[in-house]
Amino acid sequence: MLTRYRAWANTELFAALAKLPEPELTKAQPIVFGSILRTLNHVYSMDQVWQAHLEGRAHGFTTRNPTSSPPFADLRGVQFAIDAWFIAYAENLSARDAEEVVDFVFIGGGQGSMTRDAILLHVVNHATYHRGHIADMLNHIQARPPTTDLPVFLQQHPSR
Repeated sequence: MLTRYRAWANTELFAALAKLPEPELTKAQPIVFGSILRTLNHVYSMDQVWQAHLEGRAHGFTTRNPTSSPPFADLRGVQFAIDAWFIAYAENLSARDAEEVVDFVFIGGGQGSMTRDAILLHVVNHATYHRGHIADMLNHIQARPPTTDLPVFLQQHPSR
């Protein structure tokens, strides 16, 4: 349910952002990622990292803050694709496999270990955190952020 919620919330956010002029998405912001677009790219990049950890393969990232980002439309497409991957992964994960511990190396260095279900929870929470961050940036430019609260999702999608 949480991965489906995350995909819905990302869809709501990208739909709202698509209504903005491109310069608003790339405008320099006094934040660690530099702009709305680069914040979105950070989320997608870290999704790729966690996907690689779950698949037991190298991800190739050396930073959590890539210096460049694909155009908004491209980023929207790949984000929706990886959201679908996480939904399918969670739906096909057995209770036994969900408790399996995955060992990995953090991008900044150091060993980490998490269960597969904890990784999925982190991926959901990470996206939620940055959607809130982006909502704050939207409020500063007088744009209305979408409502992406879990109860709204559950009300709109009661069977999920």
